[in-house]
Amino acid sequence: MSTLHTINKSPYTHKALSSCLKVCIDNDGILLLEDGVFGIIPSAPGAEELQILISRGIKVFALINDVKARGLEEKSAPDIIFIDYNAFVQLTLDHRCVQSWY
Repeated sequence: MSTLHTINKSPYTHKALSSCLKVCIDNDGILLLEDGVFGIIPSAPGAEELQILISRGIKVFALINDVKARGLEEKSAPDIIFIDYNAFVQLTLDHRCVQSWY
Protein backbone atom coordinates (compact mmCIF):
# COMPACT_ATOMS: atom_id res chain seq x y z
CA MET A 1 0.00 0.00 0.00
CA SER A 2 1.46 3.36 -0.99
CA THR A 3 1.17 6.40 1.23
CA LEU A 4 1.33 10.07 0.40
CA HIS A 5 3.04 11.81 3.31
CA THR A 6 2.22 15.51 3.66
CA ILE A 7 4.48 17.76 5.70
CA ASN A 8 3.47 21.32 6.48
CA LYS A 9 5.99 22.22 9.19
CA SER A 10 9.44 23.69 8.62
CA PRO A 11 12.30 21.23 9.21
CA TYR A 12 14.10 24.08 10.96
CA THR A 13 11.52 24.21 13.76
CA HIS A 14 9.81 20.80 13.83
CA LYS A 15 10.74 17.13 13.52
CA ALA A 16 7.85 16.21 11.19
CA LEU A 17 10.05 15.73 8.12
CA SER A 18 12.73 13.70 9.91
CA SER A 19 10.06 11.50 11.52
CA CYS A 20 8.39 10.94 8.16
CA LEU A 21 11.65 10.01 6.45
CA LYS A 22 12.17 7.17 8.92
CA VAL A 23 8.99 5.37 7.86
CA CYS A 24 8.81 5.97 4.10
CA ILE A 25 8.87 2.84 1.97
CA ASP A 26 8.96 2.11 -1.76
CA ASN A 27 6.12 3.66 -3.78
CA ASP A 28 5.39 6.27 -1.10
CA GLY A 29 5.41 9.94 -1.98
CA ILE A 30 6.26 13.01 0.06
CA LEU A 31 4.51 16.34 -0.43
CA LEU A 32 5.96 19.45 1.15
CA LEU A 33 3.49 22.29 1.61
CA GLU A 34 3.06 25.47 3.63
CA ASP A 35 6.27 25.91 5.72
CA GLY A 36 7.21 22.32 4.93
CA VAL A 37 8.59 23.59 1.61
CA PHE A 38 11.67 24.79 3.47
CA GLY A 39 12.65 21.10 3.25
CA ILE A 40 13.59 21.62 -0.42
CA ILE A 41 16.69 23.59 0.61
CA PRO A 42 19.81 21.41 0.24
CA SER A 43 21.14 22.53 3.65
CA ALA A 44 17.86 22.01 5.53
CA PRO A 45 17.70 19.49 8.38
CA GLY A 46 16.96 16.07 6.88
CA ALA A 47 18.15 17.05 3.38
CA GLU A 48 20.67 14.19 3.16
CA GLU A 49 18.07 11.62 4.21
CA LEU A 50 15.63 13.11 1.72
CA GLN A 51 18.16 12.72 -1.10
CA ILE A 52 18.74 9.09 -0.11
CA LEU A 53 15.02 8.40 -0.41
CA ILE A 54 14.91 10.17 -3.78
CA SER A 55 17.78 7.98 -4.97
CA ARG A 56 15.71 4.94 -3.92
CA GLY A 57 12.86 6.12 -6.15
CA ILE A 58 10.61 7.90 -3.68
CA LYS A 59 9.20 11.02 -5.28
CA VAL A 60 9.28 14.30 -3.38
CA PHE A 61 6.84 17.02 -4.37
CA ALA A 62 6.52 20.65 -3.28
CA LEU A 63 3.47 22.83 -3.73
CA ILE A 64 4.64 25.54 -6.13
CA ASN A 65 2.44 28.30 -4.67
CA ASP A 66 4.03 27.78 -1.24
CA VAL A 67 7.53 27.63 -2.75
CA LYS A 68 6.95 30.92 -4.59
CA ALA A 69 5.40 32.58 -1.54
CA ARG A 70 8.61 31.89 0.39
CA GLY A 71 11.00 32.82 -2.42
CA LEU A 72 12.53 29.34 -2.62
CA GLU A 73 12.23 28.57 -6.35
CA GLU A 74 15.94 29.02 -7.02
CA LYS A 75 17.04 27.36 -3.75
CA SER A 76 15.61 23.91 -4.38
CA ALA A 77 17.55 20.68 -4.20
CA PRO A 78 17.58 18.72 -7.47
CA ASP A 79 14.86 16.16 -8.14
CA ILE A 80 12.15 18.02 -6.19
CA ILE A 81 8.99 18.05 -8.29
CA PHE A 82 6.97 21.28 -8.15
CA ILE A 83 3.22 20.75 -8.42
CA ASP A 84 0.05 22.83 -8.41
CA TYR A 85 -3.20 22.21 -6.54
CA ASN A 86 -4.66 20.05 -9.33
CA ALA A 87 -1.63 17.74 -9.16
CA PHE A 88 -1.98 17.68 -5.35
CA VAL A 89 -5.52 16.35 -5.72
CA GLN A 90 -4.30 13.76 -8.25
CA LEU A 91 -1.61 12.59 -5.80
CA THR A 92 -4.27 11.93 -3.19
CA LEU A 93 -6.05 9.74 -5.72
CA ASP A 94 -2.87 7.94 -6.80
CA HIS A 95 -2.02 6.80 -3.25
CA ARG A 96 -4.12 4.51 -1.10
CA CYS A 97 -3.51 6.50 2.07
CA VAL A 98 -2.64 10.10 2.98
CA GLN A 99 -0.65 10.66 6.17
CA SER A 100 -0.30 14.22 7.45
CA TRP A 101 2.70 14.97 9.67
CA TYR A 102 2.38 17.77 12.22
